[in-house]
Amino acid sequence: MKKLFTERHGAMKPRVADVLDSGVRRGLLAFIRTRIEEHWFGEAFPSACGDGYAYAGCDERKLQDSLRLYDVIWPGDYSSLTSEVPEPSDGQVFDLIEFSHEHVALPIEGSFHSYMGHTHYGYDKEKGQAKFEEDINRIFERNGLAFQLKSGEVERIAPAVLQEALAETKFKTGDSILDGLLETSRHKFLNRSLSVRLESLEKLWDVWDRLKTIEAGKDKKARVTAILDKAGNEPNFRERIEKEALELSEIGKRLRPGRLPVSPDVRADMAASACQRSPRLKTSGLLQNLPRPGPHHVGVNVRHLASLVEPPAILEGPVAGLRDDDGTF
Repeated sequence: MKKLFTERHGAMKPRVADVLDSGVRRGLLAFIRTRIEEHWFGEAFPSACGDGYAYAGCDERKLQDSLRLYDVIWPGDYSSLTSEVPEPSDGQVFDLIEFSHEHVALPIEGSFHSYMGHTHYGYDKEKGQAKFEEDINRIFERNGLAFQLKSGEVERIAPAVLQEALAETKFKTGDSILDGLLETSRHKFLNRSLSVRLESLEKLWDVWDRLKTIEAGKDKKARVTAILDKAGNEPNFRERIEKEALELSEIGKRLRPGRLPVSPDVRADMAASACQRSPRLKTSGLLQNLPRPGPHHVGVNVRHLASLVEPPAILEGPVAGLRDDDGTF
């Protein structure tokens, strides 16, 4: 289908919703039911012709049995939702989408078998999967959903400030443990499950702690000082990145479940954004390959991030009060 008016004129909904509303949920189920009726599943679950031809459409019973075997919902059960038939969860719908992507193939009509009253089909799996992915992503985009179907998996789209950096960054810090922590955090942050995305924050705090052990020094304070010294020697610049490092430590202490009256998804996005652009990820000899901010600022303005949600004051008190008990970060 061609681009519609709102797409051509930049009036689309922002892609920030991470919950399916009732209309989208029903629409996705109807979309897959239509693909079943159009025999897109006929290659994986073929209805054989009595005269010996292998592909004469989709055997819906075979498909239904396979879905039940893998504990995936049958879209036909939701063709007429009532109070007795509750709507499926978002996870159940996403499971159905991923199962469908794995098994669809573009049906190519062949000859009509007049005696048996059906059509014989050929199939193109690659084109079918590409078209299915394109259509699902169009639905997500049109409805402002922060999800995409990519390589057969529904994944969350990160906020715009992070999407490009997360997609393009290659972690080659010279420390395999640090690389592993960063990659695990990125993978979890893009997960469609909020609980898994929150786990990504724990890995980011582990990254921060790991950085404090890499440089040589007699104690943590000396090692942190060495890290920040590598980031820059100009006094104003050095003062700024130390302040940001302190603010980052405070985020780690406060942006945890139950500590702020803001939704978990907001906490996850704010904290990950701060960590991704923090100067600690740009110290010389460590994460030199990560995207750098603009030329007129260093890292992220954490106080500005705090002002984007209620209550506005997340970072309170003097910077000196953000240090650990031993006077370091």
